[in-house]
Amino acid sequence: MIMDTTVHGGVSSPPARHADALLGRLLDGRYRLDAPIARGGMATVYAATDTRLDRPVAVKVMRPGLADDPDFVERFAREARAAARLSSPEVVAVHDQGTDAVTGTAYLVMERVSGGTLRDVLREQGALPPSQALDLLEPVLVALAAAHAAGLVHRDVKPENVLLSADGRVKVADFGLARAIVTSSVTATTGVLIGTVAYLAPEQVEHGRTDTRTDVYAAGILLFELLTGRPPYASESPMAVAFRHVHDDVPPPGRVVEGIPAGLDDLVVRATRRDPAARPVDAGAFLAQLRAVRADLGDAAPGPVVRRAGAPTLVVPRSELVGDRPTGRRRHVLGLLAALVAVVVLAGGWWALVGRWTDAPAVVGLTETQAREALSAEGFTVEELPAVHSDRVPEDHVVDQDPVADGRVVAGGTITLTTSLGPDRREVPEVVGRTREQATAALEDVGLVAGEVREAFSDRPVGAVVGTEPEQGASLPPDTEVVLVLSKGVEMLGVPDVQGASRADAERAITSAGFAPQVSEVFSEDVAKGRVADQSPSSGRAPRGSGVTLEVSRGPELVTVPDVVGEDRDAAERTLEAAGLTVRVVAIPGPGRVRSTDPGAGAQVRKGVRVTMYVF
Repeated sequence: MIMDTTVHGGVSSPPARHADALLGRLLDGRYRLDAPIARGGMATVYAATDTRLDRPVAVKVMRPGLADDPDFVERFAREARAAARLSSPEVVAVHDQGTDAVTGTAYLVMERVSGGTLRDVLREQGALPPSQALDLLEPVLVALAAAHAAGLVHRDVKPENVLLSADGRVKVADFGLARAIVTSSVTATTGVLIGTVAYLAPEQVEHGRTDTRTDVYAAGILLFELLTGRPPYASESPMAVAFRHVHDDVPPPGRVVEGIPAGLDDLVVRATRRDPAARPVDAGAFLAQLRAVRADLGDAAPGPVVRRAGAPTLVVPRSELVGDRPTGRRRHVLGLLAALVAVVVLAGGWWALVGRWTDAPAVVGLTETQAREALSAEGFTVEELPAVHSDRVPEDHVVDQDPVADGRVVAGGTITLTTSLGPDRREVPEVVGRTREQATAALEDVGLVAGEVREAFSDRPVGAVVGTEPEQGASLPPDTEVVLVLSKGVEMLGVPDVQGASRADAERAITSAGFAPQVSEVFSEDVAKGRVADQSPSSGRAPRGSGVTLEVSRGPELVTVPDVVGEDRDAAERTLEAAGLTVRVVAIPGPGRVRSTDPGAGAQVRKGVRVTMYVF
């Protein structure tokens, strides 16, 4: 059957029997919803058919409250694209996502896996033998390691999200949806707790913080449950369970089930440390530790004996083991055989427990080349996990090793190294001029977070981004909050009236008021030279930084009286008028020539002044 592994906040419920309006509907003209598989608080999963490719798929349909939130839909699409880039065979493939144009239904199209979930196995079988528990957890860690190497965190590792196909494959589902839901506005109003509380890491409960080590914690809880048949904490109150995660250390599974090897106890304890820094750095490191423990256990790991209150202890009678009492000769042969077996067992025990083991050299902090050379010189085989970012270890240096320094390792065995990519830094993208939503998406695309919003006056449209703090190009750790500065429009200021003031005083007043003085000079009969004759605008309010025109007086306009002596009357009169002067003629009968002018030729007079011309 097809199982829903993507419901958050608890075990998925079986499909309800009431009528389903979506059954038989064709989403976006392509995906036909054939039958419900499971329903939960966030979504319903349907067995469906991709009619374009004629193949079976599983379609997760978000509940209407989430689909109505545009921020969630946008973020959900982005997370789905990130999950679709995972190419591990241990990850349930994401084929498509979208929003149906007719119903507005947000949906996710996934690979359909026939089989059950890890929850079904635990429900039917309870505690599993160590070898089977490791068989089931290893592909889960392989899937998580691939996601962590791609910069993706699952955030909701639990048995419901681990599918067991009919052909025996183990697949992990639901990458990305937890982040999309936890950052939507719907969760803030509904109080939904993302992730089943039994698997929440302490930092998720206290601060809502998640990274690769959060998945490691959940996987450690999953291993505890596989070995014991139940999670470490149980209560009718989810808050009580969350409190235990924050304030209690997860116990070794060997306290619940007899016969759990010490190596497995240590593995669970390391993965579930309350301090994230004390856990394996990511699923790849956890996987390397699991494989080392598995190699130590070999195929002889004993099955569990579960302590259950009131359950009788099975005692096998000795006669069923050795038969009737043996004779003397028989006893003698058995004694020799027993002595020989004891010697072999002791020798083998010494070799298994002491002789073949040595201490792992310390190579953390060395360059990759130095570490390889040092380990090879002592006969060890070196394997590498995908490199990880580190703020404390330089690039191309060893950030982690397994086994740890001075830890037990088989002589000539394998030591797994994790090298550093250096600090993980994300560059603040260019967002000036974009909307707040576009800027938020651009920041999330590079792994940063839109933080506090501030406003500033600007000539950009109201609501547009005018800057960030830190500025574009700044290099920041992942998930750092970036302040967005949004425009609140142009600032309008009062224009001072400076008419009649000196040029220097006027320019100073206009500049102090927040404007740019723009000066021109004009002739004026009424305003003294060097004083403001006019301004525009002269009152009211104007945008900060805009120009205010100041017309500064040059005094009255002066012209030079032309020399017209000796010219005939008419020609002289035309010359004086062309110069901007008015003419008064005093004529005496005679030849009609200009004999003189008053003012005389070359005098500086105001334009329009009257010049007397004497003609005779």
